Amino acid sequence: MTTTISITETAAAFFDACESGQGWAECARYCHPDAAFAAQSEALTEVTSIEAYSNWMQGLHTFISDVSYEVKGFGTDAERNCVVVYAVFSGTHTGEGGPVPPTGKTTTSDYAYALQFEDDKIARMTKIWHSGMAMQELGWT
Repeated sequence: MTTTISITETAAAFFDACESGQGWAECARYCHPDAAFAAQSEALTEVTSIEAYSNWMQGLHTFISDVSYEVKGFGTDAERNCVVVYAVFSGTHTGEGGPVPPTGKTTTSDYAYALQFEDDKIARMTKIWHSGMAMQELGWT
């Protein structure tokens, strides 16, 4: 008997893997190999694939400590094969890395993922996030 995992379950597993900094090595199992990424965000202008984004998140975990996220909303639109996750990210810049030396400053930043599925895998992701506010809170601008 074959078990089918819903797009809701896939989205939840992907979101956790990505936000916890597991990188493409873990996130790939939930996505098409060439899954696209988009964001109208200063920090992510060069990122065009979910592979690059999940690795960017993994890198963020190397210099941002106390990383956490809290899911505030989670919705599946089965008719349109889309899952939207709204969350709040928190972390403190304490490690070497990032655009400036460690600032010791913290951000608490609202964001959302819109995950578009083809079959049972994520084909496209849009991140809705005001990175400028987060960078300002962290003392990067």
